Amino acid sequence: MRVQSSILVILALSACTAKLEGPEIQQAAMTPEKVAGKLALAMTENSLMKEVRDAVDMSALNGYDDEYLLRDAMLNPGVGVGGLPESKAAAEYPEPMRDILAAYGLESADEMEDLQIYWPYYEDWDGETLPVITYDPGNGADSNEGWLPGGEKVLVDEEMARERPVWVVNRNSDAAFTSLEMKRRQDPSWGTGGGTIVVKSTPVEPDIRTLVLRSFKAHRQFDSWLAGGSEFFVKTGAVEDFTASTPAELLLYQPSITDFMIVVRRKQVGTEIPFNAVLVSDWSQKLDNCAFMITEDDGGTITSWKCNAFVRVQSKSYGFEVDLPLNSRDDIVWRGSLTRKYIEKYSGQRVRFGDVDLVLELI
Repeated sequence: MRVQSSILVILALSACTAKLEGPEIQQAAMTPEKVAGKLALAMTENSLMKEVRDAVDMSALNGYDDEYLLRDAMLNPGVGVGGLPESKAAAEYPEPMRDILAAYGLESADEMEDLQIYWPYYEDWDGETLPVITYDPGNGADSNEGWLPGGEKVLVDEEMARERPVWVVNRNSDAAFTSLEMKRRQDPSWGTGGGTIVVKSTPVEPDIRTLVLRSFKAHRQFDSWLAGGSEFFVKTGAVEDFTASTPAELLLYQPSITDFMIVVRRKQVGTEIPFNAVLVSDWSQKLDNCAFMITEDDGGTITSWKCNAFVRVQSKSYGFEVDLPLNSRDDIVWRGSLTRKYIEKYSGQRVRFGDVDLVLELI
């Protein structure tokens, strides 16, 4: 995403000293580094900590990463990704972040665009320690310069972030998508996979089952920790509720695609996360397989992966082409065809798919 240029008052960071130096007028685009420098100057007491923790906690509970969008800080103090403006009252924060940032020349939500504060391992905060401030340089590095409260420079890595609060100014990558948690709040019946299945009454196809993703476990993160957690997209393509009994009836059916995002925060790596999300709601006895893909979002141009899903009519197999969307720079965690026999054999068991473990169940 392009960042709009604007005339800003910024404070230059001297290369010859470990302290933040005096102001300098420049014309430059807003970057994670510049915002981090301003926050480092502002963090002299913990008045901002509650606001940021409230917002980050709300984001995580809504199925997103440990993040606080700075445009939300300007417009809705304390509101995390997926939260409603009325979910927090600005009065809760006598000196909100927007006032602090305004004092350092940042007054517009628009100039923040997709910038955010990322606070990994925020749950371990002791309630007192002020954060080290750093930023994502965008080059995949695992460490970067940062500032202790007061302005002293320090090298920041993930080990430090586990031991004490670290705020990383980086760019958001998941707020534009609807998390699984938010999908369920908008529609409580969406993808519940709770085991209560309505069998459709038909003289041709009495047995329709449902393919459910019971749990998801990531064994590693795919990006630098400075960029945040991983956003996995689970995509399934199949011909649902297929009851055709003649080749001519095949023309009445088109593949359907299930597509949702799972955010795995840094602290959740290696932890089995229950989801109970439906992948194929109506798996007919005539459906032989489905197309299945897991990607980790890295952006790029929109493309697709083509795969076939097969159905049986009068003892013959017929293929349907399924187009599963992805981005050109996405990491492909796993993709392929899942057959009925395979799913039935391992139904309810933990199975390794690349760098993630899944529990799939046909119920």
